[in-house]
Amino acid sequence: MLREGQATAIQRADYQAPAWWIETVDLTFDLDPAKTRVLNKMQIRRNPDVSAQALRLDGDELNLARVMVNGAGTSFKMDGNQLVLENLPEGNAPVELEIFTTCAPEKNTKLMGLYVSEGTFFTQCEAEGFRRITYFLDRPDVMAMYTVTLRANKDAFPVLLSNGNLVEAGDLDDGRHFAKWVDPHKKPSYLFALVAGKLVAREQKIKSRAGRDHLLQVFVRPGDLEKTEHAMNSLMHSVAWDEARFGLSLDLDRFMIVATSDFNMGAMENKGLNIFNTKYVLASQSTATDVDFANVESVVGHEYFHNWTGNRITCRDWFQLSLKEGLTVFRDQEFSMDMAGTPSARAVKRIEDVRVLRTVQFPEDAGPMAHPVRPDSYIEINNFYTVTIYEKGAEVVRMQHNLVGREGFAKGMKLYFERHDGQAVTCDDFSQAMADANPDSPLAQHLQQFRRWYSQAGTPTVTATGHYDAAAQTYTLTLTQSCAPTVGQADKQPFVIPVEMGLLGQDGSALPLQLQGSTDSSHGSVSTTLVLTEAEQTWVFTGITQSPVPSLLRGFSAPVVLNFAFSDAELLTQLAHDTDAFNRWEAGQRLALRYALQAIQSTDSVVGNVLPADFVHALRDVLRHPTLDAAYKDLVLALPSEAYMAEQLDVVDPQRIHAVRESMRQQLADSLQADWAWAFETYVDTGAYRPDPVSTGQRALTGSALLMLCLAARTSGDTVWPGKAYQRFKDAGNMTDRFNALSALVHSGAELAKPALERFHALFKNEPLVIDKWFALQAGTCDRGGNVLPAVKQLMKHPDFSLKNPNRARSLIFSYCSANPGAFHRTDAAGYVFWSDRVLELDAINPQVASRLARGMDRWSKLAEPYRTAAREAIARVAAKPDLSNDVREIVSRALGDD
Repeated sequence: MLREGQATAIQRADYQAPAWWIETVDLTFDLDPAKTRVLNKMQIRRNPDVSAQALRLDGDELNLARVMVNGAGTSFKMDGNQLVLENLPEGNAPVELEIFTTCAPEKNTKLMGLYVSEGTFFTQCEAEGFRRITYFLDRPDVMAMYTVTLRANKDAFPVLLSNGNLVEAGDLDDGRHFAKWVDPHKKPSYLFALVAGKLVAREQKIKSRAGRDHLLQVFVRPGDLEKTEHAMNSLMHSVAWDEARFGLSLDLDRFMIVATSDFNMGAMENKGLNIFNTKYVLASQSTATDVDFANVESVVGHEYFHNWTGNRITCRDWFQLSLKEGLTVFRDQEFSMDMAGTPSARAVKRIEDVRVLRTVQFPEDAGPMAHPVRPDSYIEINNFYTVTIYEKGAEVVRMQHNLVGREGFAKGMKLYFERHDGQAVTCDDFSQAMADANPDSPLAQHLQQFRRWYSQAGTPTVTATGHYDAAAQTYTLTLTQSCAPTVGQADKQPFVIPVEMGLLGQDGSALPLQLQGSTDSSHGSVSTTLVLTEAEQTWVFTGITQSPVPSLLRGFSAPVVLNFAFSDAELLTQLAHDTDAFNRWEAGQRLALRYALQAIQSTDSVVGNVLPADFVHALRDVLRHPTLDAAYKDLVLALPSEAYMAEQLDVVDPQRIHAVRESMRQQLADSLQADWAWAFETYVDTGAYRPDPVSTGQRALTGSALLMLCLAARTSGDTVWPGKAYQRFKDAGNMTDRFNALSALVHSGAELAKPALERFHALFKNEPLVIDKWFALQAGTCDRGGNVLPAVKQLMKHPDFSLKNPNRARSLIFSYCSANPGAFHRTDAAGYVFWSDRVLELDAINPQVASRLARGMDRWSKLAEPYRTAAREAIARVAAKPDLSNDVREIVSRALGDD
């Protein structure tokens, strides 16, 4: 691995096609945890479009035993981690290359390449893990046909899996056996996978719309099989949805999912053999919450959809990562919304996605790690599996969808596959197919400008002003756009920004829209999309008989910050009446944020009533609304997060923000106590568990109500509701209700929290994913007098805690350092010291996980004193370590560069 002083940035502009192609790969593995032998036989051929060059194969931590060319020994040299062959035959005839290596999977704590988890072999090859298995052209634009033979002890490793179709299997001497797999599709090395171990499978045979038979399998460890029904159902739904929505059918005889508890990511879309974190496969009503059920459905869908958008068409280079990830996130979001069914349930999903974007991606766009959706350079590619690439990338795809329409998007996808199936291509190739399939669309008209979404970092700001002329009965709307400088990009050119909007009357009624000078047949409707392409543009609406309330950026039609001088009364009108569910929610968020910022920036001490009475009354109306869905009510009643509040400020005092938000939460608990009690009793569900949107929403709202009632009990001294929460915790028939009750006790600081936590651990001590929740809850709870950090340190000594397991490390350490700002940002800097200790400790074990933790200090330069100086010292301490990994060094160096 490159160390300090050796790291070199890789530039997108330097891309060159490979000098050699690898056409076929025949791999034979003799699997042994201590010493696995890998025989790699490749047929390679010079690329005639590139001048003759030596063959340079990537490798990492391999023991090289033999290299042969066309059956004979050959000379070679090592250049760093690369195996260089300079004397290969000239001409374009195929060359047979054979490489024999060994590796030590049981010592691989990085969980990249081939590794062992609880006695089972797994692989993770994206982005550059295949080079830890054998020497190879480990880049996504080299696509080859793979044949894989696995040999292992049959008792220890009875199940042997790899990509594609099983063509042969049998017993060998000495208690060993083998399996031979052939993948009928070309793939890049990052999609290679193997699994070997003691596993059991849930199986389902299906027939596609095209009439083809397929076998679906979900492999897990013995004892977990009963928790795989939801994952299998989600997989079947995904197969059916992709056929129905996009005409994309499963292209393999079998499709396999395998779950492991030791995994750096959420899941991996290896062709036909997806490897998943157990968190996104295992789900039963007794061990998984509604959120877990939804995540399983979403992630299973995401990885399956990669079979076409990522596998059949992959990215030319890692700078194009969003080509597959942004598009596939969009597809899994659409899948989840379509599965939700009702307009209200779709709106809930959209709001949840936007909350992630604004609380995580917007800060990334404003911080030292800001990068375009298609980055221009990187030092460690693992650091660019980010919310910008994924979630913002999905928003860029969504804008294309909105600019060409649903049917137009389907036509664009069809053309994309007709042109590029089996190829490694670029983000521009995708947008070109979308535009060419829809030549009359705004996307086609502004394609080159639209592509700035891929090349420019930062979150644009759209500022809107409106003027109503009562005499002329016109409403003039002016939109301006700007984008602040980001790392390496001082000047930004205008984006193409679709702004969906409507106008409301003072009574909340939707007003018909007529654009001056337009003959568009859609005009006269109550919603329209304006396409902002200039730094400033103006539109005039005619026939407006009253001063309207503008409803702008409906459905969050573009990933921008919207500024408009809404009055409180206008926002209250939207909160009560806007027909766009997103903007109705957004109105409440804007009001809550406005009152929070006023209190944070005030010089007065934080008092009990931050929220004015009319806003509290409006929230009461939402809570008791007769027709709104429970899930939607729960979102409207939720306050903006401390992190989101912090992003609105130039100078951040984390403790001030924490105090204000806690005061707001306590006020809502006290002022609406009777309403929360009504909501709890109204929506409590005592029937059979169902993870459908209606039932899920009801459980979410009753969980929130229970927390607020326990908070109100802190003020009143009442013991009834904490007692009810404890009883519900004991009696709950599903994990959602049980964990909601436990969370209410813990977050409210109730005395019954301690026995409840002890009981919870005793009940679920043999369920790792549930114990992850137990750790995370305690690390993420509201800090009272600095009590959280000592608890976290004590939990690190718990026999169930292991830093080597990514899920467990994330559950405790990340929940404290990255998700609990009120507890982490301490005036004594102890939180920062703890962070630096853990980053350094993790870096020696698993640099990928360590670099994710390092990101928790991205926004340190916004902090007020004394936090700012202490945070910088902690980052500098990490950066000073001489043998720091590239993963972490890139993060902390860029953070310090933001000074």
